[in-house]
Amino acid sequence: MGLRSVVGAHWRVILLVILVGVALVALFVPGGLLPQDEFAGGGNESADAGATPTNLAYGLGLDGGTRISAPVVGTTAEGLEIEPDRAGEVEATLEDELGVDSANVSVQFHQESGFHTAELFVDDVSHEEFAATLQAAGVDATEGDVRDGVTQSTRDSIIRTIETKINEAGLSGGRVSQSSAPNGQYYIVTEVPDRTPAELRTLLSDRGIVEVRAHYPDGEGGQTNETVLEQGDFAGVDPAAYNEQNGHHVPVSVSEEAAPEFQAAMNEYGFTGPGVGQCGFGEPGTEGQNYCLLTIVDGEVVDAHSMGPDLAGPMRTGEWVEDPQFVMAAPSQAEAQALSVNLRAGSLRAPLDFENDRTFSVEPALADQFKLFSLVTGVLSVLTVSGVVYLRYADRRVAGPMVVTALAEVVILLGFAAAIRMPLDLSHVAGFIAVVGTGVDDLIIIADEVMEEGDVNSRRVFASRFRKAFWVIGAAAATTIIAMAPLAVLSLGDLRGFAIITILGVLIGVFVTRPAYGDILRYLLTGE
Repeated sequence: MGLRSVVGAHWRVILLVILVGVALVALFVPGGLLPQDEFAGGGNESADAGATPTNLAYGLGLDGGTRISAPVVGTTAEGLEIEPDRAGEVEATLEDELGVDSANVSVQFHQESGFHTAELFVDDVSHEEFAATLQAAGVDATEGDVRDGVTQSTRDSIIRTIETKINEAGLSGGRVSQSSAPNGQYYIVTEVPDRTPAELRTLLSDRGIVEVRAHYPDGEGGQTNETVLEQGDFAGVDPAAYNEQNGHHVPVSVSEEAAPEFQAAMNEYGFTGPGVGQCGFGEPGTEGQNYCLLTIVDGEVVDAHSMGPDLAGPMRTGEWVEDPQFVMAAPSQAEAQALSVNLRAGSLRAPLDFENDRTFSVEPALADQFKLFSLVTGVLSVLTVSGVVYLRYADRRVAGPMVVTALAEVVILLGFAAAIRMPLDLSHVAGFIAVVGTGVDDLIIIADEVMEEGDVNSRRVFASRFRKAFWVIGAAAATTIIAMAPLAVLSLGDLRGFAIITILGVLIGVFVTRPAYGDILRYLLTGE
C-alpha cells in the first residue's frame, strides 16, 4: 500500500497525531508557538511563568491575585447638535456653571452617529441640572437626553490607560477588560496577580492627572499660581532615577509645540532671573518671595522645587527650546516611580466607582493548593473513567483506544490554551473534566452501536453502524453548544470559562477525536 493510500485511509488518525504533536510543542517548548506579545493583555500569566515546566498561563484561582470590577463615574448627554467650533465653549460653560474641573468635562463628536456627546465625570450633578446647563450653553438638550454612565470611547480610553499603568508598574500578567451587567451597566474589570485588593484599589483610584504650576510672587506681597505644563505637553518620560545632585527625579522632555510657551512663561514670571534657586514653598516668612515649580498629581502638590542655574541659563538665551529637557523632582523613590508611571500611562479619563465595585481575591498559597487539587482531581477522573470503561467492555482493543483518544482531546485543548495564553482557572478545570466525561460518553455510544448487533466482519457493516452512532453524537454536540453558547458570550464570570472549554472540547471531539477513534476501532475489529 502506497503512502497516498495510507494517508487516504487513515487521515483522521494522522490528523489527531499531528494536532497532539503541535499541542505538545505549545505546552512544553520554551516560548510556545507564538511570540509572548502576540496576545498581550489577553492572559493573566504569572510573573514566574518561566519557572514552570509548561507554557500554561494561570488565572487568579490557580495563581493568586485580585480582580476588581468597578463601574465608571459619569453622566452622558447624547444626540446633541453642536457646531464644531462651539465644543470648547460648551465645555467652558459646563465647567463654570457646575463648578467642575476641566478634567471632569468632555464634549466629543462621534462620526458614526453624526452627533456630539457631553460627559460629566462626577456623581453630584443631577440629570436635570446637566440638561439645564447645556441649554444655558445654547444646546438643545432635555433631561431625556441624559443617562448614567459614559461613552464607549471613554471606557476604551480607561482600559488602555490602566493596561499601560499596570505594565509600567511591573505587574506582569495583568489584564484589563470590560463587562456588562443585565441592567446595562458596564464595568471595568482589572485582574492583577500577586496583589491584595487594597494595593490594586490604590493603583486604580489614582487618576494620574499631572501638571506643572508656576508658583511666583504676584507683586502685592502674595503668591499666584499658573499652569505652565499639562500632561499632554510632555514628549518623552524616562524611568525614575536618583543622583546626588537631583535626588529622586524623573527626566522628561517637552514637546516642540509646548516648549516655546513654557520657556517664555519662565522668563516672563522671573524664574530665570531673580527666581533662580528661590523656593521655600510652605516655609513661614517666604510669602511673596517664592519662585517654585509645583508638581501636581490629582490636584495635590507632590513636590516643589526651584529652577537651577543650569536650566535658567539656556532659557534666558532662548537655546533651551532646541533641546527641551529637564528633571521633575520627587520626595521619594515611590513618588518618583508613580510620577513616571502616570506621565507615561496618561491620566484616567474618568474615575472608577469603588463604592459599587466587586472584588475577588485569592491568596497565592491558597491558589497553589487549588492547582494541586485540580491536578489530583484530573488524574482521579481519568483513572475512574478508565476503570469503568474496562469493566464495561473487558476488551483492551475497545477500552484502550477509547481512553487514549479522550486524553488526546484534553492534550489538544491544553495546547490550544497554552498557544493563545488563555489564563486557566478553576472553571476551566471543571470544563476539562466535563470534556473527559462527555468525550468518553460519545466513544461508548460509538462502541455500543458498532458492537451490539454482533461481530463486525466487514468495512461496510462497520461504516453503517458508525454512521448511526455519529448522528446521535452530532445531535448531542449541537445541543451542548446551543446550551453553552449564552454562557460563553455573556459576561457571567467564571461560568464563561467553563462554557468556552466545553464548547471547544465538543468541537474537537466531533471533528477530530470521534472520527479518529472510529478509524482505530474499525482497524482493530475488522483488520481493514
